[in-house]
Amino acid sequence: MNQLLARSRWIRLIPVVFITYSLAYLDRANYGFGAAGGMAEDLHITSGMSSLLGSLFFLGYFFFQVPGAHYAEKKSAKKLIFWSLIIWGGLAAAIGMTSNVYLLLSLRFLLGVVESAVMPGMLVFLSHWFTKRERSRANTFLILGNPATVLWMSVVSGYLLNVVGWRWMFIIEGLPAVIWAFIWWKLVNDEPKDAKWLTEKEKDALSHELQAEQAGMKPVKNYAEAFKSKTVILLSLQYFLWSIGVYGFVMWLPSIIKAAPNMDIVTTGWLAAVPYLLAVILMLVCSYFSDKMLNRKAFVWPFLLIGAIAFYASYLVGTSNFLLSFVLLVIAGGAMYAPYGPFFAIIPEILPRNVAGGAMALINSFGALGSFAGAYVVGLLNGATGGFGASYLFMAGSLLLSAIITMAAVKEKKKVQSKHTLYSAAK
Repeated sequence: MNQLLARSRWIRLIPVVFITYSLAYLDRANYGFGAAGGMAEDLHITSGMSSLLGSLFFLGYFFFQVPGAHYAEKKSAKKLIFWSLIIWGGLAAAIGMTSNVYLLLSLRFLLGVVESAVMPGMLVFLSHWFTKRERSRANTFLILGNPATVLWMSVVSGYLLNVVGWRWMFIIEGLPAVIWAFIWWKLVNDEPKDAKWLTEKEKDALSHELQAEQAGMKPVKNYAEAFKSKTVILLSLQYFLWSIGVYGFVMWLPSIIKAAPNMDIVTTGWLAAVPYLLAVILMLVCSYFSDKMLNRKAFVWPFLLIGAIAFYASYLVGTSNFLLSFVLLVIAGGAMYAPYGPFFAIIPEILPRNVAGGAMALINSFGALGSFAGAYVVGLLNGATGGFGASYLFMAGSLLLSAIITMAAVKEKKKVQSKHTLYSAAK
């Protein structure tokens, strides 16, 4: 029965979750291609303004993480995501219609505000449907929407820019989210008890296992108490630094590749997709073994360390050898994405359901600030130095600190678990 239950959940929900987050990521990450494909020139956007436009999304993304998680937990993740899809799809398409840089600033910020509820809402949703032994893989299939989207978006956006230009690229890539909203509404339920496609025995079995997980944790009254947790604070800082590397990479990789000699926009698209192919493979392998061993820490910090080393090595190579420098960037990109599933499985294992979503949202909020810093500072460094070496060092240092903090934060959890007190691990 449990195998039948697991199969029905994976087949029914995971493709829907993956596509939904994939569309969200498409509409936030295609700015880098628009900027490299003529938008900056047409709208007379300076390098400093381009950095601000690329990063402003994440400032908006910071504000509604915790309220989004709270609404998803107390009200409905289904309704939250439905309206978010419609609004962000409209905003993304509107970017292709604007001729005013200040309106463009507003649209990028509002896009971040609307999408800010998606990640915490999705994590809450998955925690209602998948158990501890499945959660890293479930989270990974959600977040696979990130590198998998950039994988195909890099190629498709390159062709769209070449054929119809940057305006139609934004419009064509924005409208699918609006259409998908109605498919999402039809296919998902907030809780297993509401799913007509499960038998009563399957509902009871899943409910019993999820309740048994909660029984091992001491209650936490509210978000304020959870946010004082040492582990939550450290992981918030860790995710801030990690996101500097990830989004500095995502936003500026097309420009880095495009700067190579004799590089056209279509070839740039194909090459920019390569790191994300490695990322998809590593994320699946990493999450599988993390769930199999029920170990999160060992599948987070080593990959961040590898990413830091690869960035630094690429800095040392510089522009003297494009192929070697590119291979190192591929390794850095893949390594940075690998730990996402295990990382977001940590909090639901140490905090009870009433506050776990809010804690994950707080951590993701700091990730948004790190994303803002990464996208903005990397752009400024590239413009100020006329090259990419300084930004490689910046991203390498951020990832190194993130790896060190991971070791400190999750070690505390292990030490207290040996005393059979899961909640204290977060204190």
